[in-house]
Amino acid sequence: MKIAAIATAFFKYSHTQHIVDRFLEGYGWAGKHHRPDMQLASLYMDQFPENDLARSRAEEFPSMKLCETVEEALTLGTDSLAVDGVLLIGEHGEYGQNDKKQYLYPRYELFMKIVEVYEQTGRAAPIFNDKHLSWNWDWAVEMVETSRRLGFAFMAGSSLPVTWRIPSIEMPLGAEIDEAVCVGYGGPDSYDFHGLETLQCMVERRKRGEVGVRHLQAFKGQAFWDAHHEQVWSRDLFDANLCRSHKFTPARAGFNHIFPNIDELKKLCSEPIAYQYEHNDGLKCTMILLNGVVQDFNFAARLTGREEPLSTQVYLQMPGMPQITLANFFSPLMNNVEKMFHTGKPTWPIERNLLTTGLTAAGVESLHQEGERVETPHLNISYHVTEESHYWRH
Repeated sequence: MKIAAIATAFFKYSHTQHIVDRFLEGYGWAGKHHRPDMQLASLYMDQFPENDLARSRAEEFPSMKLCETVEEALTLGTDSLAVDGVLLIGEHGEYGQNDKKQYLYPRYELFMKIVEVYEQTGRAAPIFNDKHLSWNWDWAVEMVETSRRLGFAFMAGSSLPVTWRIPSIEMPLGAEIDEAVCVGYGGPDSYDFHGLETLQCMVERRKRGEVGVRHLQAFKGQAFWDAHHEQVWSRDLFDANLCRSHKFTPARAGFNHIFPNIDELKKLCSEPIAYQYEHNDGLKCTMILLNGVVQDFNFAARLTGREEPLSTQVYLQMPGMPQITLANFFSPLMNNVEKMFHTGKPTWPIERNLLTTGLTAAGVESLHQEGERVETPHLNISYHVTEESHYWRH
């Protein structure tokens, strides 16, 4: 099999590096060094920053052709589609932001260039789109509808649903969930997507499956602390998230109880953010970014008939941590992408990523409107998942 990579920027620790290098050099999997049973035949780069790695990788791996256009990368200079799968990596690069602080990565534009080749050649191949589909909701919908019209497998998303969990637990399929909370870190239109994917990969397994979201409201700064005080989200689930964190900032030195009180939380986190949204079946979910308090992603939910919260950390082994040079959570993500390329079937429904794309945009919109509630009838998205959730158990 031959694979093409269409990417925005390739430098150390970029998403392109983490993904492309795994197809070129392999990665650790199930106690062995795994090499994908396919050839990364071509690479198209939209930008070449000063710290670019694309050119040196092309010299090191002459079997990967560095192409000047998307069309060349997909046809390899012929008159027909010459690859069996496409990696679309529209993350990083100098693309600016709009007035809502959304990163204007050209995922949609690159996707449509790929589709143009499909339509010209009369053949299509599976596409994996890294992270959310687009900053523009209408474009995201068009991407999904186009994949259905042309009949190719389409996957997208974050590493969070497939990385390790500590403890290694699963949301029971068919569970009745009363409320769910994720506490992570980062900023809007970026790591908020990771938090939303963490929530969604869990709550989509509930009884009757996913039924869509009716509205979302963002809370920032003092509005967040007011909502926290009024228990707009569960304090117990909030605390359960903090208790799962491995990168939790102690409120004070010492070996005794260091769980922070509210005043200490405010000192640690100067600008907290929360997105709270309600699904069409009444389930309430809250995604919280608590910079300065945690530097990881955690999840907790209250299940009907269960006294203790179901909680876990979705573990990201980040570069920069001691003895770590690679983001190993890209390994299970790419392993699932390989499965799609081999089978021609997505490992999880694209509807999940369409929903989390829409939630990300709604969160940014609510922040832009200074915390106004955003009605989301367009997120009336229903789907069901299989019993296997595909998270990393090795």
